[in-house]
Amino acid sequence: MRILVTGGAGFLGSHLCDRLLADGHDIVCLDNLFTGSKANIAHLAGNPNFEFVRHDIIDPFKYEVEQIYNLACPASPPHYQYNPIKTTKTSVMGAINCLGLARRVKARVFQASTSEVYGDPAVHPQPESYWGNVNPIGRRSCYDEGKRCAETLFFDYHRENKVDIRVVRIFNTYGPRMHPNDGRVVSNLIVQALKGENLTVYGDGTQTRAFCYVDDLIEGFVRLMNQTETVGPINLGNPGEITMLELAEQVLKLTKSKSKIVHKPLPADDPRQRRPDITLARKFLKWEPKVPLAEGLKHTIAYFKTKI
Repeated sequence: MRILVTGGAGFLGSHLCDRLLADGHDIVCLDNLFTGSKANIAHLAGNPNFEFVRHDIIDPFKYEVEQIYNLACPASPPHYQYNPIKTTKTSVMGAINCLGLARRVKARVFQASTSEVYGDPAVHPQPESYWGNVNPIGRRSCYDEGKRCAETLFFDYHRENKVDIRVVRIFNTYGPRMHPNDGRVVSNLIVQALKGENLTVYGDGTQTRAFCYVDDLIEGFVRLMNQTETVGPINLGNPGEITMLELAEQVLKLTKSKSKIVHKPLPADDPRQRRPDITLARKFLKWEPKVPLAEGLKHTIAYFKTKI
């Protein structure tokens, strides 16, 4: 197939491009390089089945494709808060442009949504049926509410215009090609450890996350896109929960760093707990994560050693 990947030069997008090319598809990679990087796709430059186009999905675009994966949006708090209005526009107008194209060319279209649609959850773990607990006017709202609105648009286009959609809610994911300065906890801790700096843990460190290795996530993307039993939304993430203090201790052990752990105040609206209920992913996609946290962290640490 000919497949369009928006945000294709980003962390997840570049891994998805690799996978789809390996599966024999022709790829058009669309990215404005705000958080994406040409370095993430440099190894694909000579591939005749790969085309890179520098473009912002806020502006309309036209391609004859059979599938569209919409991954375009800054996903870490420092990046999406840098220009919050642009972040909301990327989620909302980008979704409209992807859906409009899908409607015109009759392509199946995939929305990379997020566990942030659940906000600071009052239900744990979070099933897809949970509507969330989101602050609509906070510092994180440009991302949280932008993604929630994008989901609304996808389902309205599906109901009103019969657009063939797939919606995934991504929980914390990590791996090679993460941006060293993206402000996410895994990259923060690894970079600090490798530089010999103190490791920053916010609050008392008892808040939890569940971390999924990038290869596992991409497998889930492809399985969701290529089945017809459900359009989603489907949670994809690792149900193995860990506290931020435990994560920091693991990073210290794996990097053999002499750094110390220091505590700083918890950011506003930072969720206290986050863990996916992946019952639907197991049922419809026969999917669950395979890569243990320690193994994934080793791969990620090895990548960051080449960047620092």
